[in-house]
Amino acid sequence: MSWWAPEADDDDEWDESDVRVRPSKRGTRPRTKTRPGHDDARVGRVFGVDRGRYAVLLDEDGPDEREVTCTRARELRRQAIVNGDRVRVVGDTTGDEGSLARIVSIEPRSTLLRRSADDTDQVERVIVANADQMLIVVAAADPEPRIRLVDRYLVAAYDARITPILVVTKTDLADPTEFLHNFAGLDLTIFTSGEQEMPLARITAALIGHNTVAVGHSGVGKSTLVNALVPDAHRAIGAVNQVTGRGRHTSSSTVSLRVRGAGGSGWIIDTPGVRSFGLGHINTDSILASFTDLARVAERCPRGCTHLPDSPDCAIIEAVAAGDLGDTGASRLDSLQRLLATFST
Repeated sequence: MSWWAPEADDDDEWDESDVRVRPSKRGTRPRTKTRPGHDDARVGRVFGVDRGRYAVLLDEDGPDEREVTCTRARELRRQAIVNGDRVRVVGDTTGDEGSLARIVSIEPRSTLLRRSADDTDQVERVIVANADQMLIVVAAADPEPRIRLVDRYLVAAYDARITPILVVTKTDLADPTEFLHNFAGLDLTIFTSGEQEMPLARITAALIGHNTVAVGHSGVGKSTLVNALVPDAHRAIGAVNQVTGRGRHTSSSTVSLRVRGAGGSGWIIDTPGVRSFGLGHINTDSILASFTDLARVAERCPRGCTHLPDSPDCAIIEAVAAGDLGDTGASRLDSLQRLLATFST
């Protein structure tokens, strides 16, 4: 007879009283995966993230607009909550000093901008959510503009279904015409800005009604531009190292700032300056899609064409060789092939 069996005759029948239940060390309350519905939750915008605390704006543009400090619910501990997220909040949503609410869910995202540490890293880092525009800031000089980095921003933007806008700063130091030739084939809004000629009104108008994420290499003047667009932003500004030619990281956090203009308001999400932008998470089809001028030509390519230099009958390569894509066709194709080669090794 087993040690757990009751002492009974073979003719006895088993019933519920014969079962011996070992009490739970964690108590007798049964566990359940059922979570409260939180029908009273308020929906707000995440505009700041700092060490496990989230700044959320409730009743945006309404008569009771207020900022609420939140933590996250336990069931969200493995989910990234980032600037631009729309979240549902419960608890003390008064916004009073010392109050603390709780984020219980994240609303469906329309877009998600991501990057990886490098091109071989499949682990993606979420930067912002729900942005519909990307403001790519690059300097005409000091530091020198990096064409390849701008190409990477464009790939990430088109992959995320975000409309890119290019701003070239420090045009008082160098003529950006030659640099801009590299993007002549793209349907891209471009602004140029110098120390004495910063087109704030036109840039502001382009941001009204949109959620725009600002990206750029360290030292290109991105924080200076953000401070001009949002006077009370107080984003830190740094100088370029004269020895290395590199900018110093000044903005260390991502923050959402409201831009106001004659036509209403919008949001600009300022991100820390970066020197690299990994695309390890990108589908290679998205790379070609970001080069819209080349993508139209690629429709004539044979199935399975890689568009690399050894690709037979590649319509893009043939068009460049024939001069059909103008003076910038060769450089555009070079940019495309350099990015595609990264994912083919």
